[in-house]
Amino acid sequence: MRYPEGGGLTAERRAFREGIRLQAGQRFAAGEKTAVIAKDPRVSVRSVERWRRAWREGGVQALRSAGPANSPTVTDAQFTVLEQELGKGPSAHGFDDERWTLARVQTVIRRRLRVSLSVATVWRLLKRHGWSWQAPARRALERDEHAVELWKKEVWPQVKGSRRRVTAGSSSKTKPASR
Repeated sequence: MRYPEGGGLTAERRAFREGIRLQAGQRFAAGEKTAVIAKDPRVSVRSVERWRRAWREGGVQALRSAGPANSPTVTDAQFTVLEQELGKGPSAHGFDDERWTLARVQTVIRRRLRVSLSVATVWRLLKRHGWSWQAPARRALERDEHAVELWKKEVWPQVKGSRRRVTAGSSSKTKPASR
């Protein structure tokens, strides 16, 4: 990650950077050149050019901080609604069995909250609120132990197979033994 603690700037650091941009805005109004403005706070000329463009289009207000970049897209109130929806179970939302997957939770969020999130973001959202993946407490009643053992003995050895040769080879790409 680019920054520690979850990938964002602290409020103090964000305010510091905003101060530099606002000072640059005052210097834009005074007519100073881009290279001179970039030299004092030791920022890149490209950054100052980007700030100048924003200043021309939106004034000093365009140089103000837009807030943290990683603010959650689902508020606590929306997550409360989501928890209620998840509590109803997957079949209440039209899924054919009783298991929640990240894709299914993503669908419920999109339908109910009207927010589009990636599967990875759904995982982080659930994890942030204390949810975790669950494994079954016991094996399924429908499990056929005889068929499982038969598959392990007959099919698995064929599927597994060894990728490497049993005989010693050569690491040279030019020797025939290495092909």
